[in-house]
Amino acid sequence: MSIESLAQAAFLVAALLFILALAGLSKHETAKAGNAYGMTGMAVALVATIALAIDRNIDSLGLILIGVAMVVGAAVGLWRARVVEMTGMPELIAILHSFVGLAAVLVGWNGYLLVEGGGSPEEIALLTAEGTLGIHSAEVFIGVFIGAVTFTGSIVAYGKLSGRLKSNPLMLPGKNALNIGALVVFVALTVWFVIDPALWLLIVVTIVALALGWHLVASIGGGDMPVVVSMLNSYSGWAAAAAGFLLGNDLLIVTGALVGSSGAYLSYIMCKAMNRSFISVIAGGFGIEAGPGEDKDYGDHREVTAAETAELLRNARSVIITPGYGMAVAQAQYGVAELTRKLRENGTTVRFGIHPVAGRLPGHMNVLLAEAKVPYDIVLEMDEINDDFEDTDVVLVIGANDTVNPAAETDPGSPIAGMPVLRVWNASDVIVFKRSMASGYAGVQNPLFFNENSAMLFGDAKDRVDDIVRAL
Repeated sequence: MSIESLAQAAFLVAALLFILALAGLSKHETAKAGNAYGMTGMAVALVATIALAIDRNIDSLGLILIGVAMVVGAAVGLWRARVVEMTGMPELIAILHSFVGLAAVLVGWNGYLLVEGGGSPEEIALLTAEGTLGIHSAEVFIGVFIGAVTFTGSIVAYGKLSGRLKSNPLMLPGKNALNIGALVVFVALTVWFVIDPALWLLIVVTIVALALGWHLVASIGGGDMPVVVSMLNSYSGWAAAAAGFLLGNDLLIVTGALVGSSGAYLSYIMCKAMNRSFISVIAGGFGIEAGPGEDKDYGDHREVTAAETAELLRNARSVIITPGYGMAVAQAQYGVAELTRKLRENGTTVRFGIHPVAGRLPGHMNVLLAEAKVPYDIVLEMDEINDDFEDTDVVLVIGANDTVNPAAETDPGSPIAGMPVLRVWNASDVIVFKRSMASGYAGVQNPLFFNENSAMLFGDAKDRVDDIVRAL
């Protein structure tokens, strides 16, 4: 059997392993196996690609460059995996998406320079006669466009998630018209490029796509950033698929389609959970007219100590804990797990209420709690627990803000208006763990903090939870 046939068979095996990886990652119990499948599939794909390159008589310089790229990539990947905190995972994923987008742009430009911009007149004439030159030109143009949008969009998402850019949405005049105009220009330029593949057209569409990617994500507020992460995941998949068509690589096409479709479906599920229009979010907030919330005076807040909170918990028969990004930042999940164990030993019913976008990455809180050995069966999704707050004695809001904000239901002018939230205010007592009275990631004040049945426990969440455990 030839190396070509073996490589194609290896690509098929790798594609099947990637499918198994997605299936495994869908459940807590099989997540580790899913990761292993994905890693194995990538290893198989790399070996097959190198073997194919050798079989096609790649020169020694090419092999050296492949080896250097693999070593550098592996070193950077291992280093980032070792040092990144769970709180830094969203921005790490965003910046990795930008690499995929940039790779698609480079592949597209390379495809143009090898064929339309570098092919001999005889070769161009033959491709034109066969009707394949126009197809190749369309693949180049579309691949560059998707890749460039993914590249700048992912960089903006990284900036917002890491705090380097403000999380507030950019509200340029006529922003929707700008987005639609860019898409119309792209379609017109694509037709033009297929008819006459000139270099200046490729330069123009690259610039337009880079600007569109930046504007799309910059126009999305912090409250919707978890959707943006999965949306960019989808974009990077389609960019990879486009590169696969250009390179004639079936594995890239299959893998890109898997990532693109799964990312789009995850974005759709999250939009439903947040009562957001899928089209609105992926179009950069298209049609979302809610302005900034009013700067209202909600009165004074009430403070509570860790000892007082411990006494409240000691006498409670039912407790619900609603974690947020603040718990992840403080690394308080281990203390929360210990607090849960002590309360359950005391006969208290303890459960967790997880908002679909708690944290800044889908499943963020679930992973943190699983890492701290919190039992799966007491970790419930928002829809499963939202009706139970009325019969709950104490709710501990640990580092959450926007996901427990009643303004989403009561203030039509709020940037988070219509977003389903955990109705913690219906409980008898609500204790909010926060460092200060600052607004949440979406930049919206939370009237929950000023309710009569709410009290603020200020300080580092880990320290305050440890204080409560000691008091118990």
